[in-house]
Amino acid sequence: MTIDSVSLKQEILESLKSVIDPELNADIVELKMLQDVIVDSELNVNVLVGLTTAKCPLRNKIREDIVAAIDGIKDRHSINEIKVTTSELSNEAKSALMDRARKIAQTNNTVNVSALLNTRILAISSGKGGVGKSSVATNLALGLAYLGNNVGILDADIWGFSVPKMLGLSGELKVKDKKIIPMQQAVNSGRLNVISMGFLANENSAIMWRGLILNRAVQHFLEDVLWEDLNYLIIDMPPGTGDIQMGLAKMLPRTEVIIVTTPSEMVEQIASRTAQMAKKSNIKTVGVIENMSYFQCEHNQKYYLFGKDGGLRLAQTLKVPLLAQLPIDPLVSDNSNISSWHSMHEMSKSQDIFLELANKVQNEFPFSKVEGCTARILSIFNRLEDELSQTETSR
Repeated sequence: MTIDSVSLKQEILESLKSVIDPELNADIVELKMLQDVIVDSELNVNVLVGLTTAKCPLRNKIREDIVAAIDGIKDRHSINEIKVTTSELSNEAKSALMDRARKIAQTNNTVNVSALLNTRILAISSGKGGVGKSSVATNLALGLAYLGNNVGILDADIWGFSVPKMLGLSGELKVKDKKIIPMQQAVNSGRLNVISMGFLANENSAIMWRGLILNRAVQHFLEDVLWEDLNYLIIDMPPGTGDIQMGLAKMLPRTEVIIVTTPSEMVEQIASRTAQMAKKSNIKTVGVIENMSYFQCEHNQKYYLFGKDGGLRLAQTLKVPLLAQLPIDPLVSDNSNISSWHSMHEMSKSQDIFLELANKVQNEFPFSKVEGCTARILSIFNRLEDELSQTETSR
């Protein structure tokens, strides 16, 4: 193997840390499902992966994620063909895999919420505040619900919660069987499920939490909420690259990031830091939304007040799609509530734009029903261990 192919193999191994087993919430490298990466003299790549069953229903998704991960470095290294070869692990290897999965979950505080197994998790993020991230997250969630999806929106901006007010929601959250019931509202043929600190604290109170307490609050909002088989979970992230961002990468490694930026070159550069942090945490950035792109007057003339194409440049740099260029429109904040989305003929032009964005997100990032294998095997191992433990205790 040449020096170039050795360095290429190392880079491939690093990129494959972004490939997450959707049931075990850990990457295939850490789980040691990745058995080898073979790079031949023609720069053809063959990735060998061990699965818990030969006909694992997740194999196609894992295969697609592996190819997508390597595609990110394919052009830079002139890689020719990418092949993924799967095989079934031995009983000993399966047992070791499940043991690693349990230890990883304990060490990383990974959350395993069965109701989110089939959910597409999209974190709406920005490098700084003031770019309209929360209004984008809120209207995207409303648009996806309008299309008939069961959508959750988690307001992870614990300090600066704003989602309840934007949606026009208030009241206290209820509890059922020790689980918090999200605030639920119908939107056309879909449903919106909302969780925010705004339902638990006075909107004028200052939340003086830091670090681990912030992450614990987000963990409660994931584990201790009665999420009901969501198609999408939209997470309105706090701005920047702080504790919650790093914590979420460990708790929900299947999360995908959509970055909200503006046309400004300065904001574009700051937003790129969010993508860099996501990459270091092996979280995928999957798209860019440019907000405040232009102002359109009554004569349909467009004025680019904050520059032009910052979002496009960022998307090209990150090699992800530019999902939308949203105009400056005061009606966006005025119509970011549930009641104004109930009837299509009452929709404003801004809501039409968000509905178009929701359609694009639904097409680009469809949710899929996962019938897995690893979680079932993990539950079998756990049950057997419990039975063995009970037998030894009774002796």
